[in-house]
Amino acid sequence: MLNGGAVPLIAPDLLAEILVTASDFALILSALDQIVSVFVNPQHRSFGQLRHWEGLHVNDVLAVDSVPKLTKRLEALRETGVSQSVELSHAEQSIWGFPVRYSLHRLGPDNTVLLLGRDLRPIAEMQQKLVAAQLALERDYEAQREIDTRYRVLMEATRDAIVLVSMATGRIVDLNGAAALVLGAARGELMGAAIAQEFEGRRRGEFLESMANLAVIDSAPPVELTARRSGSRVVVVPTVFRAAGEQLLLCRLETPATRAPFQDELGDALGRLFHDGVDAIVFTDPDGLIRCANDSFLNLTSEASAAVVRGKSLADYLARGEVDLRVLLDNARRTGQMRLYATKLNTAYDGQVAVDISATWLKERPNPCMALVIRDAGRADSLRRPGMAGVDEGAGSVMELVGSSTLKDIVAETTEVVEKMCIETAVELTRNNRVAAAEMLGLSRQSLYVKLRKYGLVNKEEE
Repeated sequence: MLNGGAVPLIAPDLLAEILVTASDFALILSALDQIVSVFVNPQHRSFGQLRHWEGLHVNDVLAVDSVPKLTKRLEALRETGVSQSVELSHAEQSIWGFPVRYSLHRLGPDNTVLLLGRDLRPIAEMQQKLVAAQLALERDYEAQREIDTRYRVLMEATRDAIVLVSMATGRIVDLNGAAALVLGAARGELMGAAIAQEFEGRRRGEFLESMANLAVIDSAPPVELTARRSGSRVVVVPTVFRAAGEQLLLCRLETPATRAPFQDELGDALGRLFHDGVDAIVFTDPDGLIRCANDSFLNLTSEASAAVVRGKSLADYLARGEVDLRVLLDNARRTGQMRLYATKLNTAYDGQVAVDISATWLKERPNPCMALVIRDAGRADSLRRPGMAGVDEGAGSVMELVGSSTLKDIVAETTEVVEKMCIETAVELTRNNRVAAAEMLGLSRQSLYVKLRKYGLVNKEEE
């Protein structure tokens, strides 16, 4: 048993094991500060073997800034005999280094000193991670502040009355000053209020459901309501979106004053024509991608909804694909419009419908587009009664040949006239693109060139 705090004598091997277990590694310094022994904890393999330190002066394995700190602590230890602690940085031949916290203990009257060290690299790495995380949080905070500022400026600068509503609670999350003016109350008073209560005769569940349904239906007319506080008639245009896992409803409020410039008599009539007209109407971007199409176009192509065709290329529905589309786009851009282009329209179920297409290039607007009116030619032909159509000019010319030429000569001559007219028309429509013209006529390129030479439609420099 140990009495009075006495420590029994410990075998050298056991002492070394205790030292390396109680610390990451230990150094024993002579009175001249030379390293006598090095003990490394076998559980910390990152130190490697430090036996080559033995016999070196301790300053030789320290960083420059750590030398005076250790010297000062050694002097205090040898003068007072009181254990000291110090944080030092080791440098291994200026190649690699590591920080260590040492506790210094005097071993005997010969000024031999024991240094028990704890590796500070895990703590330093953790501190660096914390600093990096703090810097990242500060950057995210600044970015969030910048986005919030932009959002606030945009909300207040826009003339549109905007209200954001939570779909979960039906309450107003945010709104701008224009919306507060339309609803007839201060912005602070409206924040958190139930949106349905701001309109006469509306319940929360019914209002949110109707707004959500209205937001996903492209051709649905806007809803006109009466603001309870201001008594103003308001048209609500909703948009549903999701942010951070929460579903929100953006309501744009339009009053008769704000809608007047856009809802004049002509605009309303054109809108009704688009939705209710018997002819298919399609608007495309400059590349031929469909922006919107009416129900008549959906009926022609047997598509289920406008959402299916939006974003698709018009070439997908044209019988000759890109050839038809290029002809329409190029001629409409060059002359502003193209009348009665005959082709066929592909349906959703591998069918085809003969159609006549009129194209108009709308360039006097921020986003130029092409407007197409598509008429079912097959239905128009079926409505014509026999005998109602007059004798056209071509038929009259053919009839004049009867009596002066044989039937065989008349057929041969008229066939060549029609063939030449078709080739000239195809070359003109494709703007002299021989490949597209051949595909449009169903001919090979070689056959087209032969017929062009036959009818003298090839320039001398092209021969």
